[in-house]
Amino acid sequence: MAPRRRWLLLLAALSIGLGHAAAARAPEWPDPDPLTGPRSRLSDRKDWLGTRPLPADSEILVMAGHADSQGMAGAGTSGEAVDLLGAAPMTDGMRDELHWNMLTARAVVALGQQRGLRIRFYDPEIRTIANGNDPRTNWSVGRAHAAAGGYALEIHYDAYGPDGVGSGLIPPLHRAPSRLDESLAQAFGSYPLQFRQGLGAPRRGIAILEIGKLEGPLEAALRDPLRSQATIEAIARRVVDALEQGMARSSPGSLAVSPQPDAERSAPPGRRR
Repeated sequence: MAPRRRWLLLLAALSIGLGHAAAARAPEWPDPDPLTGPRSRLSDRKDWLGTRPLPADSEILVMAGHADSQGMAGAGTSGEAVDLLGAAPMTDGMRDELHWNMLTARAVVALGQQRGLRIRFYDPEIRTIANGNDPRTNWSVGRAHAAAGGYALEIHYDAYGPDGVGSGLIPPLHRAPSRLDESLAQAFGSYPLQFRQGLGAPRRGIAILEIGKLEGPLEAALRDPLRSQATIEAIARRVVDALEQGMARSSPGSLAVSPQPDAERSAPPGRRR
């Protein structure tokens, strides 16, 4: 047998033996990604592996990050275009991040429903809720959803410049990471479990998906009227593809939850990270 063929067979055997661990070390997308930009620079510090299956009938709840924290600490980033390049905000009274969070989250849910996923969107509609434990906040609704056995996901865009980390999944902390977490990490990159000592959403059982840093080609594509819709749809397809893959690898079972709420919101004002 030729040496090259023996080496390929050896690699195949190793990949089968290592299972998900091998997949976790092999990103499926280039870095930097031509659409979403640099992946999380903390991906090499990934200290978790999502192997826990979810029940096949689990419902996915999607929320827009910072939907209830405008005008206060944790409002999200305004983006490079507004802060550095003098552009006007996309929506008056709203950080640009929330504008794109909302459009992306809604697109993910619409496409997911078209493909037959059990998925829905939650919007608190009140843009400033000071108490993070108010029953109308993303945190409260997401925590209840996770406690009932569902998967809660908050969509974000990361800060620009050195404050941003890059695209990736911050997994929830209420249980061992799931196969759905792993699938999203494969598509976008990953953050360590205790990123910033545990943010408010993950401590409540809510995964945070950072789509990318709100700067450069990604932000330009989002702001371009000729490319904006296609860009959002492309991002939504990647998210939904990952959700489908994660659910397809799951099998029925129980999902117990022990939420661990903390006392403060997940981000400082201005450039969130």
